[in-house]
Amino acid sequence: METTVSYARLVRPAIDRVYVGARWGARARMEAFYAERGCTLGAENSFFSGVLARPMPAEALADGLIYTSGSMDEELEQGVVVRDTDGAWHLTDLGRELTLFAQRATGEAAEELWSSALPGVLPGLSIVPRLADLVGRVLTHAQATGGPVFRAMSPPYEPDGASPSLLLVTRLGSLRHHRADAHRAAWRAAGLTADEIRALPDGPERAAVEADTDRRDEPAYAVLTEAERWELLAGLAALPN
Repeated sequence: METTVSYARLVRPAIDRVYVGARWGARARMEAFYAERGCTLGAENSFFSGVLARPMPAEALADGLIYTSGSMDEELEQGVVVRDTDGAWHLTDLGRELTLFAQRATGEAAEELWSSALPGVLPGLSIVPRLADLVGRVLTHAQATGGPVFRAMSPPYEPDGASPSLLLVTRLGSLRHHRADAHRAAWRAAGLTADEIRALPDGPERAAVEADTDRRDEPAYAVLTEAERWELLAGLAALPN
């Protein structure tokens, strides 16, 4: 029986809340930009921190889309991506224009969200550079333990002159995939399929998968001291969304 909760499990909801909040804050402007070019948001938008840096291997994309239909037909039809002879996915010129905008819009939305003053604390933006640095160190350390999607998403694409807000959301976007890879590895090791893990109710089997996920995800944070780990968790929790 578990007597402690892993840090990886504690920090994940904070990572998700901050990242998803910024993404939703940017969604309307991304949809408008895409619509002007006759396109809809696709996989390139979700994986912007990785696909702007390098082609996405077929295995990584298949894992990244494993809880969906996995179809890339729409992205291909719209001319956003192409596939090479090895099966890797590349952005076209149009795809890169769209994806760069998605990254920029997400960073702008984050800065707008975080620029409000926090009660009893310094303004939100003052803690962002430090959080970006901590997450950057975790990403570098996690190269040794990340799975296929994390390796495709890290190191992330970081444009010259990027604001701390853009750096933080981009790095969080990549870091989320370390745990996602860990979770897929855990339920596969338990002999489950994607459909089975999605339908699996709370209980001993689900708890075992989650504990194995924690075990596989935890090494990413070993580069931080205990004080830094709590600083990261508290800082992310303090950011408004």
